[in-house]
Amino acid sequence: MNLYISTFGNFDISDENHSLLKDASRQYRLYKLLQYFIAFRNKRLLPETIIDNLFRDSESLDPKNVLRTQIFRLRQELKGIIPESENESDYMYISFINGYYCLETGRKIIIDAAQFENLIAEGDQVINTDIERAKDLYGKAIKLYKGTYLSENPYEVWIVPIRNYFSRLYIKTLAKLMEILKDEDRNEEIIELCEEALFIEPYEEIIHIFLIEAMLNLGQITNAKNHYDYAASIIEKEVGIKSSHGLKNIYRKILNYLNEKTNVDITNIGPKLDGKDEGGAFYCDLDCFKFLYNIQRRKSSRQNENDLIAIITLKEDNIIYDENDTKKWIKHMTDLLKDSLRSSDAFTFWNDSQILLLLHEVRGDGNEIIENRIRKRLDGLYDFKITFKSLSVENVLSEGV
Repeated sequence: MNLYISTFGNFDISDENHSLLKDASRQYRLYKLLQYFIAFRNKRLLPETIIDNLFRDSESLDPKNVLRTQIFRLRQELKGIIPESENESDYMYISFINGYYCLETGRKIIIDAAQFENLIAEGDQVINTDIERAKDLYGKAIKLYKGTYLSENPYEVWIVPIRNYFSRLYIKTLAKLMEILKDEDRNEEIIELCEEALFIEPYEEIIHIFLIEAMLNLGQITNAKNHYDYAASIIEKEVGIKSSHGLKNIYRKILNYLNEKTNVDITNIGPKLDGKDEGGAFYCDLDCFKFLYNIQRRKSSRQNENDLIAIITLKEDNIIYDENDTKKWIKHMTDLLKDSLRSSDAFTFWNDSQILLLLHEVRGDGNEIIENRIRKRLDGLYDFKITFKSLSVENVLSEGV
């Protein structure tokens, strides 16, 4: 008979029919030790390491003796769990060899976390050769993940890296499964999976995005808009991000679907295509900048327009590594460039220390005027260099600068 150990969500050890653990509230310290051993099963553990992780707050003058007592009690507990007349080595037991403790597990112990990893690894092996098999394996893995790892112990520091590892693996695998279902246009299944996943990972943006896209594909535009409002509000409240790149994109899709519900003709197409004009230079993301760049480059080569590409680069002494300072630099430069450049110009951030400019019809000493204007308005706050090049001789923008 196999024994099953559940680590995702509520911790439990059970056989095919029922739980084998006693009242957890009375056995809290003992089960916390058991969970620690299960997390590091088949690994040698120094007593000092166990004490540091589990008994750091103990007021005992002899913590090693406390640990020995707890391990003695845990061994008795494990013997009571293992079925009578069964070989202990087929299940689990705690050994002590050369100063190390080790929980050794046998072939009749089934741990959900190990199954989870194995199913995903097998799915990754066949995803390029057998997509249906991969989908089935990923689906089984997702069903095993019933909550965060050992969620009943939210304040144990030693669990945090393990919990984060499984959370990331779950989200990554869920995304793989969603992409497969998306290619197969199985939007109802995507919605069902997302709704289940959000009970476990309510602040994970990618799950909300998959859910909204599936709703849009099914024509559930009102539901998609309502869920976007909900997702944006809880993510801003919990994570502090007002509007991420992913949420902005999905919001644009929602607006596109809303616009497509009404017919359009040549007399009213303009307002529907116009974006919100905030004045000043056009600030866009890198993909949009590449598109504009290549269009303008082709125009410049045919019509002899005097368009330039420019790169603003922070000098080494000004490189910013602090996240908050980086946000301030980006905000400051965005406002400055919108105001300093013309409405026919565009710019984007290549990385945290470089900005690309697309400058239309720059003649004579226009580039010097632009540079001096930027330097004057920065007023020495940042030291940078700026380089210019004509679009008519520039190659198509590549993936690197």
